[in-house]
Amino acid sequence: MISFNILSNFIIKWLNHEFPLRAVPMSDFSRVRFEVKPGDVVLVEGRTRVSEVIKVITQSRWSHAALYIGRLHEIEHPLSRERVKSFYDGQPDVQLIIESELGLGTIVRPLTTYDREHLRICRPRDLTYQDSQKVINYAVSRLGNNYDVRQIFDLARLLFPWWIMPRRWRSSLFARHVGKPTKTVCSTMIAEAFASIQYPILPLVKRAEKNGNEYSFYRRNPKLCTPSDFDYSPYFDIIKYPFSHHQSSLPHYRSMPWASNSDLSPDEAESYLAESSSAEQNKQLH
Repeated sequence: MISFNILSNFIIKWLNHEFPLRAVPMSDFSRVRFEVKPGDVVLVEGRTRVSEVIKVITQSRWSHAALYIGRLHEIEHPLSRERVKSFYDGQPDVQLIIESELGLGTIVRPLTTYDREHLRICRPRDLTYQDSQKVINYAVSRLGNNYDVRQIFDLARLLFPWWIMPRRWRSSLFARHVGKPTKTVCSTMIAEAFASIQYPILPLVKRAEKNGNEYSFYRRNPKLCTPSDFDYSPYFDIIKYPFSHHQSSLPHYRSMPWASNSDLSPDEAESYLAESSSAEQNKQLH
């Protein structure tokens, strides 16, 4: 009999298989690493099989979220700083993120782990320095926690009409004492960190019945948070640094270096147009 651990490890390895990188990255990482600030949420368009599952479930290109905590000396609380050191033995001037990943749990890594990936910075608007440190302290306290695969399937179940599903398949996401408190997923951990300072992501807003000018806010269950929620949230500013071969700035759209001859593969040609094809279409429109 194959043990559960062997089978589980095999499945995790299969889900974590990475597809090839793009030949040219979508994001200008040199600008991302220069502009990112402690407390920012970094979204990643993942390339693993589990990333594809999350993209389908959440109907979004963003499959992963990480919390940027800065360099070691930027972590104000001495206990948090020491805890990070116990989980990361690299150089002290390295830019760090905290994330939860399948098979690894909640870990600390260099930001450069994603230097070739498509990234987006989500910056909590008006977040004070003191509160950003509290968010970081919360995330640091979760280092070493396991990854909760079950929550992915709970989110998937929510996409189906409740009444057509067998009772044994129905989500018990809101049931009490479900799962272990030491398990989390990437976006849930970050959502809990912001909930610890009562910072909104996607709250429920209700108008008071008696006074139409008053509103009540209700915090959303962090377990329902997905990476795309930080992108969608009106409380986070979106910062993008698209790749450009003009390193100084993004070229004006009228001077973009659109290809005049096609070097596209057959699959690429189904989705993208060479400059000549685009020009011909414009003539047909006029």
